[in-house]
Amino acid sequence: MNKQKPLLEVRDLKQHFPITSGAILQKQVGFIRAVDGISFDVYPGETLGIVGESGCGKSTAVRSISQLHKPTSGSVLFGGVDLVTADKETMLKARREMQMIFQDPYASLDPRMTVRSIIAEPLVIYNRRGLLEKPMSNIEIEHRVEDLMERVGLNKLFKNRYPHEFSGGQRQRIGIARALALNPKIILADEPVSALDVSIQSQILNLLSDLQKEFGLTYIFIAHDLAVIQHISTRVAVMYLGKFVEISDAVRLYDNPLHPYTTALLSAAPIPDPAIEKGRQRIILSGDVPSPDKERFGCYFYDRCPKRMPWCSCHIPPMFDHEPGHQVACWLYDPERDYHAVTMEEAVRDSASSQVV
Repeated sequence: MNKQKPLLEVRDLKQHFPITSGAILQKQVGFIRAVDGISFDVYPGETLGIVGESGCGKSTAVRSISQLHKPTSGSVLFGGVDLVTADKETMLKARREMQMIFQDPYASLDPRMTVRSIIAEPLVIYNRRGLLEKPMSNIEIEHRVEDLMERVGLNKLFKNRYPHEFSGGQRQRIGIARALALNPKIILADEPVSALDVSIQSQILNLLSDLQKEFGLTYIFIAHDLAVIQHISTRVAVMYLGKFVEISDAVRLYDNPLHPYTTALLSAAPIPDPAIEKGRQRIILSGDVPSPDKERFGCYFYDRCPKRMPWCSCHIPPMFDHEPGHQVACWLYDPERDYHAVTMEEAVRDSASSQVV
Protein backbone atom coordinates (compact mmCIF):
# COMPACT_ATOMS: atom_id res chain seq x y z
CA MET A 1 0.00 0.00 0.00
CA ASN A 2 1.44 3.35 -1.06
CA LYS A 3 1.58 5.79 1.90
CA GLN A 4 2.46 8.83 -0.24
CA LYS A 5 -0.05 11.55 -0.95
CA PRO A 6 -1.54 11.02 -4.43
CA LEU A 7 -0.40 13.38 -7.16
CA LEU A 8 -3.64 12.81 -9.09
CA GLU A 9 -7.00 11.66 -7.71
CA VAL A 10 -9.76 10.59 -10.11
CA ARG A 11 -13.20 9.87 -8.69
CA ASP A 12 -16.19 8.38 -10.55
CA LEU A 13 -15.11 9.89 -13.87
CA LYS A 14 -17.66 9.54 -16.65
CA GLN A 15 -17.42 10.56 -20.30
CA HIS A 16 -20.66 10.08 -22.24
CA PHE A 17 -20.90 11.24 -25.85
CA PRO A 18 -24.41 12.05 -27.17
CA ILE A 19 -25.91 10.04 -30.05
CA THR A 20 -28.07 12.13 -32.37
CA SER A 21 -30.36 11.29 -35.29
CA GLY A 22 -31.96 13.39 -38.01
CA ALA A 23 -30.41 15.13 -41.01
CA ILE A 24 -31.63 18.66 -40.22
CA LEU A 25 -33.37 18.78 -36.83
CA GLN A 26 -31.05 16.57 -34.84
CA LYS A 27 -32.47 14.86 -31.78
CA GLN A 28 -30.48 13.21 -29.03
CA VAL A 29 -31.41 9.53 -28.83
CA GLY A 30 -28.82 8.14 -26.45
CA PHE A 31 -25.23 8.14 -25.24
CA ILE A 32 -21.96 6.35 -25.94
CA ARG A 33 -20.65 5.54 -22.47
CA ALA A 34 -16.96 5.66 -23.37
CA VAL A 35 -15.87 6.02 -19.73
CA ASP A 36 -18.51 4.97 -17.23
CA GLY A 37 -17.29 5.68 -13.72
CA ILE A 38 -13.61 5.06 -12.95
CA SER A 39 -11.78 5.94 -9.74
CA PHE A 40 -8.05 5.69 -9.04
CA ASP A 41 -5.03 7.49 -7.61
CA VAL A 42 -1.63 8.15 -9.18
CA TYR A 43 1.37 8.55 -6.89
CA PRO A 44 4.54 10.63 -7.48
CA GLY A 45 7.24 8.86 -9.47
CA GLU A 46 5.19 5.83 -10.50
CA THR A 47 3.94 4.63 -13.87
CA LEU A 48 0.29 3.59 -13.94
CA GLY A 49 -0.35 1.48 -17.03
CA ILE A 50 -3.89 1.24 -18.39
CA VAL A 51 -4.49 -1.77 -20.61
CA GLY A 52 -7.50 -3.21 -22.42
CA GLU A 53 -8.94 -4.06 -25.81
CA SER A 54 -9.33 -1.41 -28.50
CA GLY A 55 -12.43 0.68 -27.86
CA CYS A 56 -12.56 0.06 -24.11
CA GLY A 57 -12.13 3.78 -23.29
CA LYS A 58 -8.41 4.03 -22.44
CA SER A 59 -7.61 7.04 -24.64
CA THR A 60 -10.88 8.77 -23.77
CA ALA A 61 -10.00 8.40 -20.08
CA VAL A 62 -6.68 10.26 -20.36
CA ARG A 63 -8.19 12.90 -22.63
CA SER A 64 -10.93 13.45 -20.06
CA ILE A 65 -8.36 13.69 -17.26
CA SER A 66 -6.45 16.34 -19.20
CA GLN A 67 -9.76 18.08 -20.03
CA LEU A 68 -9.31 17.75 -23.79
CA HIS A 69 -12.79 16.23 -23.47
CA LYS A 70 -14.88 17.91 -20.77
CA PRO A 71 -16.07 15.04 -18.53
CA THR A 72 -19.78 14.36 -18.14
CA SER A 73 -19.34 13.99 -14.39
CA GLY A 74 -16.83 13.08 -11.70
CA SER A 75 -13.78 14.86 -10.35
CA VAL A 76 -10.08 15.06 -11.26
CA LEU A 77 -8.04 16.47 -8.36
CA PHE A 78 -4.56 17.64 -9.32
CA GLY A 79 -2.51 19.85 -7.04
CA GLY A 80 -5.56 20.42 -4.86
CA VAL A 81 -7.61 21.72 -7.81
CA ASP A 82 -10.60 19.96 -9.39
CA LEU A 83 -9.83 20.25 -13.10
CA VAL A 84 -13.42 19.42 -14.06
CA THR A 85 -14.74 22.65 -12.53
CA ALA A 86 -11.60 24.80 -12.95
CA ASP A 87 -11.77 28.06 -14.92
CA LYS A 88 -9.55 28.68 -17.97
CA GLU A 89 -6.79 30.50 -16.10
CA THR A 90 -6.56 27.80 -13.40
CA MET A 91 -6.61 25.10 -16.06
CA LEU A 92 -3.77 26.81 -17.95
CA LYS A 93 -1.63 26.82 -14.81
CA ALA A 94 -2.42 23.16 -14.16
CA ARG A 95 -1.51 22.17 -17.71
CA ARG A 96 2.01 23.46 -17.14
CA GLU A 97 2.49 20.46 -14.84
CA MET A 98 0.37 17.98 -16.83
CA GLN A 99 1.40 17.25 -20.41
CA MET A 100 0.46 14.67 -23.05
CA ILE A 101 2.31 12.50 -25.55
CA PHE A 102 -0.07 11.53 -28.35
CA GLN A 103 -0.41 8.24 -30.16
CA ASP A 104 0.19 9.33 -33.75
CA PRO A 105 3.49 11.18 -34.27
CA TYR A 106 2.37 12.01 -37.82
CA ALA A 107 -0.83 13.81 -36.79
CA SER A 108 0.23 15.38 -33.48
CA LEU A 109 2.84 17.73 -35.00
CA ASP A 110 1.91 20.76 -37.11
CA PRO A 111 3.50 20.18 -40.55
CA ARG A 112 3.83 23.96 -41.11
CA MET A 113 6.01 24.50 -38.03
CA THR A 114 9.70 23.78 -37.62
CA VAL A 115 10.91 21.52 -34.82
CA ARG A 116 12.21 24.58 -33.01
CA SER A 117 8.78 26.25 -33.15
CA ILE A 118 6.98 23.09 -32.03
CA ILE A 119 9.13 22.55 -28.94
CA ALA A 120 9.34 26.27 -28.10
CA GLU A 121 5.60 26.95 -28.46
CA PRO A 122 4.58 26.06 -24.86
CA LEU A 123 7.55 28.03 -23.52
CA VAL A 124 6.64 31.08 -25.61
CA ILE A 125 2.95 30.96 -24.58
CA TYR A 126 3.60 30.56 -20.86
CA ASN A 127 6.45 33.08 -20.92
CA ARG A 128 4.22 35.68 -22.57
CA ARG A 129 1.52 35.12 -19.94
CA GLY A 130 4.02 35.29 -17.09
CA LEU A 131 3.23 31.76 -15.92
CA LEU A 132 6.78 30.40 -15.92
CA GLU A 133 8.63 30.09 -12.61
CA LYS A 134 11.27 32.40 -14.10
CA PRO A 135 10.86 34.62 -17.20
CA MET A 136 12.95 33.48 -20.17
CA SER A 137 14.64 35.52 -22.87
CA ASN A 138 14.56 34.43 -26.52
CA ILE A 139 18.14 33.18 -26.21
CA GLU A 140 17.24 31.12 -23.13
CA ILE A 141 14.27 29.59 -24.96
CA GLU A 142 16.57 28.76 -27.87
CA HIS A 143 19.05 27.03 -25.55
CA ARG A 144 16.20 25.16 -23.83
CA VAL A 145 14.98 23.83 -27.19
CA GLU A 146 18.46 22.65 -28.12
CA ASP A 147 18.96 20.97 -24.72
CA LEU A 148 15.63 19.16 -25.02
CA MET A 149 16.40 17.94 -28.52
CA GLU A 150 19.72 16.49 -27.43
CA ARG A 151 18.15 14.96 -24.32
CA VAL A 152 15.63 12.98 -26.39
CA GLY A 153 18.26 11.87 -28.92
CA LEU A 154 17.85 14.45 -31.71
CA ASN A 155 20.62 16.52 -33.26
CA LYS A 156 20.09 20.19 -32.37
CA LEU A 157 21.28 21.15 -35.86
CA PHE A 158 17.96 19.78 -37.15
CA LYS A 159 15.87 22.34 -35.26
CA ASN A 160 14.94 24.27 -38.41
CA ARG A 161 13.64 21.20 -40.22
CA TYR A 162 9.97 20.30 -40.60
CA PRO A 163 8.23 17.16 -39.23
CA HIS A 164 7.96 15.49 -42.67
CA GLU A 165 11.76 15.32 -42.80
CA PHE A 166 11.88 12.95 -39.81
CA SER A 167 11.04 9.27 -39.30
CA GLY A 168 8.18 8.09 -37.06
CA GLY A 169 10.48 7.45 -34.11
CA GLN A 170 12.15 10.83 -34.48
CA ARG A 171 8.76 12.55 -34.64
CA GLN A 172 7.73 10.88 -31.41
CA ARG A 173 10.96 12.14 -29.83
CA ILE A 174 9.93 15.65 -30.90
CA GLY A 175 6.57 15.10 -29.17
CA ILE A 176 8.36 13.95 -26.02
CA ALA A 177 10.63 17.02 -26.08
CA ARG A 178 7.57 19.26 -26.41
CA ALA A 179 5.93 17.52 -23.44
CA LEU A 180 9.08 18.07 -21.32
CA ALA A 181 9.44 21.76 -22.18
CA LEU A 182 7.54 23.10 -19.16
CA ASN A 183 9.05 20.65 -16.62
CA PRO A 184 5.75 18.83 -15.92
CA LYS A 185 5.12 16.62 -12.90
CA ILE A 186 2.97 14.10 -14.77
CA ILE A 187 2.83 12.99 -18.40
CA LEU A 188 -0.19 11.26 -19.94
CA ALA A 189 1.15 8.98 -22.67
CA ASP A 190 -1.62 7.84 -25.02
CA GLU A 191 -0.22 4.72 -26.74
CA PRO A 192 3.03 6.53 -27.61
CA VAL A 193 4.70 3.49 -29.23
CA SER A 194 1.79 1.71 -30.95
CA ALA A 195 2.42 3.45 -34.32
CA LEU A 196 6.15 2.64 -34.32
CA ASP A 197 8.22 -0.32 -35.49
CA VAL A 198 9.09 -2.87 -32.80
CA SER A 199 12.78 -1.96 -32.83
CA ILE A 200 11.94 1.73 -32.38
CA GLN A 201 9.40 0.96 -29.65
CA SER A 202 12.11 -0.34 -27.32
CA GLN A 203 14.21 2.79 -27.90
CA ILE A 204 11.29 5.08 -27.01
CA LEU A 205 10.38 3.01 -23.94
CA ASN A 206 13.98 3.11 -22.70
CA LEU A 207 14.05 6.87 -23.32
CA LEU A 208 10.87 7.35 -21.27
CA SER A 209 12.31 5.26 -18.43
CA ASP A 210 15.55 7.30 -18.44
CA LEU A 211 13.63 10.59 -18.43
CA GLN A 212 11.48 9.40 -15.54
CA LYS A 213 14.56 8.65 -13.43
CA GLU A 214 16.29 11.90 -14.39
CA PHE A 215 13.37 14.29 -13.88
CA GLY A 216 11.28 12.38 -11.32
CA LEU A 217 8.36 12.15 -13.73
CA THR A 218 5.05 10.39 -13.14
CA TYR A 219 3.36 8.61 -16.06
CA ILE A 220 -0.08 7.39 -16.97
CA PHE A 221 0.78 5.05 -19.81
CA ILE A 222 -1.88 3.74 -22.19
CA ALA A 223 -1.27 0.63 -24.30
CA HIS A 224 -3.00 -2.45 -25.64
CA ASP A 225 0.29 -4.37 -25.79
CA LEU A 226 0.63 -6.35 -22.56
CA ALA A 227 4.38 -6.77 -22.96
CA VAL A 228 4.85 -3.00 -23.21
CA ILE A 229 2.72 -2.41 -20.11
CA GLN A 230 4.61 -5.07 -18.15
CA HIS A 231 7.95 -3.55 -19.13
CA ILE A 232 7.27 0.05 -18.13
CA SER A 233 4.53 0.03 -15.47
CA THR A 234 4.71 0.15 -11.69
CA ARG A 235 0.98 -0.55 -11.35
CA VAL A 236 -1.55 -1.74 -13.92
CA ALA A 237 -5.27 -0.96 -14.32
CA VAL A 238 -7.25 -3.29 -16.58
CA MET A 239 -10.12 -1.60 -18.40
CA TYR A 240 -13.19 -3.14 -20.01
CA LEU A 241 -16.15 -1.31 -21.55
CA GLY A 242 -15.39 1.98 -19.82
CA LYS A 243 -14.80 0.46 -16.36
CA PHE A 244 -11.75 -0.68 -14.40
CA VAL A 245 -12.03 -4.36 -13.53
CA GLU A 246 -8.69 -4.85 -11.76
CA ILE A 247 -5.90 -2.64 -10.37
CA SER A 248 -2.69 -4.10 -8.99
CA ASP A 249 1.08 -3.89 -8.81
CA ALA A 250 2.44 -4.93 -12.20
CA VAL A 251 4.34 -7.99 -10.95
CA ARG A 252 1.44 -9.26 -8.87
CA LEU A 253 -1.10 -8.80 -11.65
CA TYR A 254 0.95 -10.73 -14.20
CA ASP A 255 1.76 -13.50 -11.70
CA ASN A 256 -1.73 -13.79 -10.21
CA PRO A 257 -4.54 -12.25 -12.30
CA LEU A 258 -7.90 -12.40 -10.51
CA HIS A 259 -10.62 -11.05 -12.79
CA PRO A 260 -11.79 -13.47 -15.53
CA TYR A 261 -11.20 -10.76 -18.15
CA THR A 262 -7.63 -10.13 -16.96
CA THR A 263 -6.94 -13.87 -17.04
CA ALA A 264 -8.25 -14.13 -20.62
CA LEU A 265 -6.30 -11.04 -21.68
CA LEU A 266 -3.02 -12.41 -20.32
CA SER A 267 -3.63 -15.84 -21.85
CA ALA A 268 -3.73 -14.19 -25.29
CA ALA A 269 -0.26 -12.66 -24.87
CA PRO A 270 2.50 -14.82 -26.41
CA ILE A 271 5.35 -16.02 -24.19
CA PRO A 272 8.85 -16.05 -25.78
CA ASP A 273 9.52 -19.61 -24.60
CA PRO A 274 8.35 -22.34 -27.01
CA ALA A 275 8.16 -25.00 -24.30
CA ILE A 276 5.89 -22.91 -22.04
CA GLU A 277 3.88 -21.53 -24.95
CA LYS A 278 3.17 -25.02 -26.34
CA GLY A 279 1.70 -26.30 -23.07
CA ARG A 280 -0.23 -23.17 -22.20
CA GLN A 281 -4.03 -23.13 -22.36
CA ARG A 282 -5.57 -20.20 -24.18
CA ILE A 283 -8.84 -18.80 -22.82
CA ILE A 284 -11.24 -17.97 -25.65
CA LEU A 285 -14.00 -15.56 -24.69
CA SER A 286 -17.43 -16.13 -26.22
CA GLY A 287 -19.33 -13.39 -28.01
CA ASP A 288 -18.31 -9.87 -28.96
CA VAL A 289 -17.71 -6.79 -26.83
CA PRO A 290 -21.16 -5.29 -26.07
CA SER A 291 -22.06 -1.90 -27.44
CA PRO A 292 -21.29 0.97 -25.04
CA ASP A 293 -24.53 2.77 -25.94
CA LYS A 294 -26.64 0.87 -23.38
CA GLU A 295 -26.89 1.51 -19.66
CA ARG A 296 -25.89 -1.59 -17.75
CA PHE A 297 -27.27 -2.72 -14.38
CA GLY A 298 -25.08 -5.77 -13.87
CA CYS A 299 -21.42 -6.70 -14.29
CA TYR A 300 -20.07 -5.15 -17.49
CA PHE A 301 -18.27 -8.39 -18.33
CA TYR A 302 -21.32 -10.62 -17.69
CA ASP A 303 -22.11 -11.42 -21.35
CA ARG A 304 -18.66 -12.93 -21.99
CA CYS A 305 -17.63 -14.19 -18.55
CA PRO A 306 -16.97 -17.95 -18.26
CA LYS A 307 -17.54 -17.75 -14.48
CA ARG A 308 -20.72 -15.66 -14.44
CA MET A 309 -23.42 -16.23 -11.83
CA PRO A 310 -27.08 -15.11 -11.82
CA TRP A 311 -26.22 -12.44 -9.24
CA CYS A 312 -23.79 -10.82 -11.70
CA SER A 313 -26.53 -10.13 -14.26
CA CYS A 314 -28.21 -7.39 -12.25
CA HIS A 315 -25.64 -6.20 -9.69
CA ILE A 316 -22.61 -4.06 -10.61
CA PRO A 317 -19.62 -5.22 -8.53
CA PRO A 318 -17.62 -2.62 -6.58
CA MET A 319 -13.84 -2.76 -6.27
CA PHE A 320 -13.00 -5.35 -3.62
CA ASP A 321 -9.65 -5.24 -1.79
CA HIS A 322 -8.35 -8.75 -2.33
CA GLU A 323 -5.06 -7.89 -0.65
CA PRO A 324 -3.18 -4.62 -0.03
CA GLY A 325 -2.64 -2.91 -3.39
CA HIS A 326 -4.72 -5.43 -5.35
CA GLN A 327 -8.33 -4.55 -6.17
CA VAL A 328 -10.77 -6.46 -8.36
CA ALA A 329 -14.34 -5.71 -9.47
CA CYS A 330 -15.81 -9.21 -9.35
CA TRP A 331 -18.44 -10.79 -7.09
CA LEU A 332 -16.27 -13.91 -6.83
CA TYR A 333 -14.01 -11.96 -4.48
CA ASP A 334 -16.65 -10.53 -2.14
CA PRO A 335 -15.30 -11.50 1.31
CA GLU A 336 -18.75 -11.22 2.90
CA ARG A 337 -20.84 -13.60 0.79
CA ASP A 338 -20.79 -16.46 -1.71
CA TYR A 339 -23.26 -15.86 -4.56
CA HIS A 340 -23.04 -19.23 -6.31
CA ALA A 341 -26.26 -20.51 -4.70
CA VAL A 342 -28.34 -17.41 -5.57
CA THR A 343 -30.90 -18.13 -8.33
CA MET A 344 -31.75 -15.74 -11.14
CA GLU A 345 -35.18 -15.05 -9.61
CA GLU A 346 -33.62 -14.16 -6.26
CA ALA A 347 -31.01 -11.95 -7.90
CA VAL A 348 -33.62 -10.03 -9.93
CA ARG A 349 -35.85 -9.67 -6.87
CA ASP A 350 -32.98 -8.29 -4.79
CA SER A 351 -32.00 -5.86 -7.53
CA ALA A 352 -35.57 -4.59 -7.89
CA SER A 353 -35.99 -4.09 -4.14
CA SER A 354 -32.69 -2.21 -3.83
CA GLN A 355 -33.81 0.27 -6.52
CA VAL A 356 -37.02 1.16 -4.69
CA VAL A 357 -36.68 4.58 -3.08
